[in-house]
Amino acid sequence: MAYTTIDDPSVYFQIGLYTGNGNNGKNIPLGSANFTGEYVGQDIQPDFVWIKNTDTNGKDHGLWDSSRGTLKQINTNNTQAENNTANSLTSFNSDGFTLGSDGGPNAADDGHVAWVWKANAGSKTSVSATGTAHESTMAGTHQANTTAGFSIVEFSTASESAGDKLVTHGIGKIPEMIITKELDGTGDWLIHHKQANTNDSKYLKFNAGAVSTTNSRNSFDTSNITTTQFAVDRNNIVSDNKDYIAYCFAPIKGYSRFGIYRGNGSADGTFVFTGFKPAFLMFKALSGSEGWGIFDNVRNTGSPVGNPRDIYLQPNNNNANSSESDSVDFLSNGFKWRIDSGFRNGNGVDFIYMAFAESPFTSSEGVPTTAG
Repeated sequence: MAYTTIDDPSVYFQIGLYTGNGNNGKNIPLGSANFTGEYVGQDIQPDFVWIKNTDTNGKDHGLWDSSRGTLKQINTNNTQAENNTANSLTSFNSDGFTLGSDGGPNAADDGHVAWVWKANAGSKTSVSATGTAHESTMAGTHQANTTAGFSIVEFSTASESAGDKLVTHGIGKIPEMIITKELDGTGDWLIHHKQANTNDSKYLKFNAGAVSTTNSRNSFDTSNITTTQFAVDRNNIVSDNKDYIAYCFAPIKGYSRFGIYRGNGSADGTFVFTGFKPAFLMFKALSGSEGWGIFDNVRNTGSPVGNPRDIYLQPNNNNANSSESDSVDFLSNGFKWRIDSGFRNGNGVDFIYMAFAESPFTSSEGVPTTAG
């Protein structure tokens, strides 16, 4: 079996930097001519776009997707309902996306980062509700990219009995990270990570720095997370007569990984094997009150861009770029911490992470692809 089925991760995931101009019709093209960073990517149509202003504090993390459609924004750093924001993200294009004049994603003269994933070019599959009892299937849609292990899932609840409710994700593989948000209310962000949810009763939140939350009933029922569906508890995860969005990720060798590591509290920090050179790394401590962190391979000081990666953002707040010297190295087969920090490398602290590749360690033909 080939080491990886994805030789070029930029076909499915890219990172771009741009400067806003505050005007309608600002195109953000991806691909070879406009990609900013170490790696030149392909032209792709993004289906999930996550944008953050990197220069000015107080600007929300904005998320849009082609399943819900343009203008419809949710924010990781708060619990607000979906906001139909005029002049925000106005179109998903074959080679990128277009912004309007809204000062969130297009603040004039400010730098921004966009992390984008490709699903199924906006094409959705509908699922009908079946029954109202325990383990009934909820109505919804999904647009899945089975090659990249990613799907965007919309689902709706009705007035149903308590217990596990099933949601179809369409990936064909077991998702190891599921990021869920109520759209028509101020419910928490609810995040399943395989390594955090070990007893069905724990989940994480973007909008809080605290550790996993525990309920008396199941939250995400791990016994019902399969290659076709995942289960949520109607008492503690979803409520009656609400709409939800879920971003589901399954690991793909050489492209994505959702794991756990233990910090050592040393400048000669923990090395974490991923099987690829990371482009994107998001992490969260499973103890204490530290927030989330995101490093990537394009936001960095120095010329050329390279190790160590010093600049990070936090999904749980709306701060601009933060920086600590000598934080982390992105290597050909993983990442290594270079700092004694409770935020990312606390001694004896367990951290979950989500990582996507710049390039696989070995190509589908068994040839090493990078050095680092």
